Amino acid sequence: MIDTISVGKFVATFGLQGELILKHALGRKTDLKGLTVVFIEDKSGAQLPYFVTAARAKNHEEAFIKLEGTETKEAAQLLTRKLVWFKKEDFEKFAAPAAAISLIDFTVIEEGKIIGRISEIIEQPHQVLCTVVIGDKEALIPLHEETLVKIDRKNKEVHVSLPEGLLAIYL
Repeated sequence: MIDTISVGKFVATFGLQGELILKHALGRKTDLKGLTVVFIEDKSGAQLPYFVTAARAKNHEEAFIKLEGTETKEAAQLLTRKLVWFKKEDFEKFAAPAAAISLIDFTVIEEGKIIGRISEIIEQPHQVLCTVVIGDKEALIPLHEETLVKIDRKNKEVHVSLPEGLLAIYL
């Protein structure tokens, strides 16, 4: 199985030739040069590969992407509102190091104790929520000025100071 990371979703079509607009959380303007494949979730939850024939930057949170097989606006329209995943190698190539999404796979640590690995990032206006798997349960860990102690990018660690009882509600 290919290791993939969710980067955003297709929000609209552009033009009449089947181009799509990808709203991404990569944290920088990128033309996605060298991107050959994206994965899109179907109704059953499987990630299906779609081959990229062209890509170009729109702004720091959107890019235009043309996929093989979407030659018309109508064909592209079927893919709008679909989540998009990149292969892990492509994600690491295109994501800005300072982007919140780059914290995926970091280890969350509180007072020297490992809580778990970050599997998903949810960006909200005043904080970032990290989904961390603890045992067989998922917990949402808020990252903002009161809970974030430090980010150690070299060791891929996020050090936090959580409110008492926060983890207990998930476990």
